[in-house]
Amino acid sequence: MDALVLVGSFTLLCMIGMPVAYALGLASVAAALWLGFPLEAIALKTSDGMDDFPLLAIPFFILAGAIMAEGGMATRIINLAKIFVGFIRGGLALVNILASTMFGCISGSSVADTASIGSVMIPEMIKAGYPRLFAVNVTISGSLQPLLIPPSHNMVIYSLAAGGTVSVAHLFIGGIIPGLLLGLALMALCLFIARRRNFPVGRPVTLREAGRIAVEAVWGLVTVFIILGGILSGIFTPTESAAVACVWALFVTTVIYRDYRLRELPHLIARVVRTVGMVMIMIGFSVAFGYMMAIMRIPAQATELFVAISPDKYTFLLYVNLLLLFLGTFMDLAPMLLICTPIFMPVIAKFGIDPVHFGIVMIFNLGIGLLTPPVGPTLAVGCAIGKVSMEAVSRSIMVFYVPMLIVLGLVTYIPALTLWLPKLLLGR
Repeated sequence: MDALVLVGSFTLLCMIGMPVAYALGLASVAAALWLGFPLEAIALKTSDGMDDFPLLAIPFFILAGAIMAEGGMATRIINLAKIFVGFIRGGLALVNILASTMFGCISGSSVADTASIGSVMIPEMIKAGYPRLFAVNVTISGSLQPLLIPPSHNMVIYSLAAGGTVSVAHLFIGGIIPGLLLGLALMALCLFIARRRNFPVGRPVTLREAGRIAVEAVWGLVTVFIILGGILSGIFTPTESAAVACVWALFVTTVIYRDYRLRELPHLIARVVRTVGMVMIMIGFSVAFGYMMAIMRIPAQATELFVAISPDKYTFLLYVNLLLLFLGTFMDLAPMLLICTPIFMPVIAKFGIDPVHFGIVMIFNLGIGLLTPPVGPTLAVGCAIGKVSMEAVSRSIMVFYVPMLIVLGLVTYIPALTLWLPKLLLGR
């Protein structure tokens, strides 16, 4: 009955349209009142949840990505991608995916990737003769990669939800191979569709153009080396690398590219603060929610339930995939990470599953939910840019789920795809 009060009140509040962050907080208060627990403890847990130094990486990564997005980096990355794949049949679709891969190393956000890359690539693909729905589908499917490729701020959230026991650096490195594998799978699908539908062939980029484009783009891509190089070399922590990336992004966009003006920075920071404020409130209340779950022994009961259903970890992973794919269609990625991670951590410990591997599987699963109705924020942004209905895209995107689910299956059941690179580079 205790668990029903906590989970039931949260579900009810979400159903009536209350924002998830406030639903988490009020459900925690309701559970505390039911148990006769002091409300001061809820307030202290909420405050403690936001008072964590590694969380500073989130606003810094978001700010760095926003500066690069508004400073013309997306266009330069698209031009760079055209050098490598733009001349192939269906090349613009490949450019779209490759640009998402490279821009994802800067933005770390699926929605930001769709907005930045999509605003350029969707109109360009339509103008070149690609079907409008296909252009939208390619854009939003490719935007799943930034969730897996560093610096995904969702990995920071997962680390926090896991109680700080999972290294952000290991998560960053662990997501590289799954992210690249997803990009290759989507490209293979686009090549197949392009040949069947006889999509146009792009214009090859001349050697002189390629040199100019590469020089322009490389300044922005140095951000990737700052983040990964600083972490791998031990010079920076993930939080420090995020702060340095912000300074570098501002220098590149204002001094080298000169596409961004310092007087616009306060407005950009204000938008970032609003976004970060919502994330931090959600994190704080989720810690209080997780605390009440621990008091009610919900994680322990979940462990007993999953072990009773099947003692086999591979069957457990199948159940988790199906559950998260379903839940991801109704709730955004970050709150699902914050709610589900404390429940699953003791379960995966029982089954002997590596938490870094499981974190990538969770983020991949819930990331697919961003592309599915009825919530699907990435889907909504893509539809708005492409000027198509969500219903039409939901029907036409089905074929793109095939490579996503294939790669998800590979990542789920071949842990080496996630764990090999961290072990090689970080000694895990």
